[in-house]
Amino acid sequence: MRNNNFWKTLPKPIIGLSPMDGVTDAPMRQLVQEVARPDISITEFVNVEGLARGATKMLDDFIYFENETPVIAQIYGIEEESFYQVALIACFLGFDGVDINMGCPAKKVALRGAGAGLIQNPVQAQEILQMTRKALDDFINGKTLEEAKVRPKVIRAIQEMYKKYPHMKQRCNEKRKNKVYIPLSVKTRIGYNEESVETWMTHIVETEGVTVDAIMLHGRTLRQKYLGVADWDAIARAGKIIKKYSPETVVLGNGDIQSYKQAREYVIKYNVDGVLIGRATFGNPWIFDKNEEHMEITENMRKKIALQHCELFEKILPQRQFFIMRKHLAWYMREFSGSRELRGRLMHAQSAEDVKKILNI
Repeated sequence: MRNNNFWKTLPKPIIGLSPMDGVTDAPMRQLVQEVARPDISITEFVNVEGLARGATKMLDDFIYFENETPVIAQIYGIEEESFYQVALIACFLGFDGVDINMGCPAKKVALRGAGAGLIQNPVQAQEILQMTRKALDDFINGKTLEEAKVRPKVIRAIQEMYKKYPHMKQRCNEKRKNKVYIPLSVKTRIGYNEESVETWMTHIVETEGVTVDAIMLHGRTLRQKYLGVADWDAIARAGKIIKKYSPETVVLGNGDIQSYKQAREYVIKYNVDGVLIGRATFGNPWIFDKNEEHMEITENMRKKIALQHCELFEKILPQRQFFIMRKHLAWYMREFSGSRELRGRLMHAQSAEDVKKILNI
């Protein structure tokens, strides 16, 4: 069954967009797809307890488009049964894979034991992996949402998503019919208070009855959050441990990558299968272009792409407040003459039309 695992067939090195809460929503990922396509696409993380209890607004974070492939749903939480239900929901939405976030350092996440909090509770992490794997296998073996006791409100919301995004239903049906294996991955960190890749990676790859198909590893501890320098030597050591116990598991490093060229260099230098690029994508969707280092990103290019992003946001997520876009606008409008004043004016924009007028395009 695992022979149709997309992680096995993806050309290496794999250079992907790192999922980031509040940043990599559907409009942002769609923009990146259109400008310079990364090798994988991953959603923002979705809380399993919230969605399992009927918070259907969270399904907005599972919106993706036909040109996103392979596309992975990222989820987080602490309740095994909720992981089961939401992993099954992700399958019914046609996702190519499911990723469990075991790396978020935010206090509201980690202090309740989710995200990077799971590094301190490896037994629970293993139980979550087992329950999620069971859901992915049950999906291709015919399990229904009703049988999994998913709330009727959530099932109705999924049916509405099918109407708006028919490719989701089509992908779901194709995977069910052809019994396509849905891979399981983990995005995590090198430790909690201090680096502990030897024990933490061993716990993940030795989970009974589960093969973790890919591990995406950020080179900082929870305590560091995003401060200091990412420890790529620790990522390299983690990769050796993972490959020792599970040679087929794909290893991706993450942290402080500033360019496509550097990403490829780090793949070789630290012997990983690929790299995820995070904060360096802010205001820079061109970073995934293989010729990025030779490109001249002009002021006019930045203005046009900023407006395009705003228009995508209003089209895809019209129910959300436009102020969400302002941080993106600030990122686009930098590094050229007069950009400070422009950023100040854009912080008051209420719509894509406002942005168009301010940018005079």
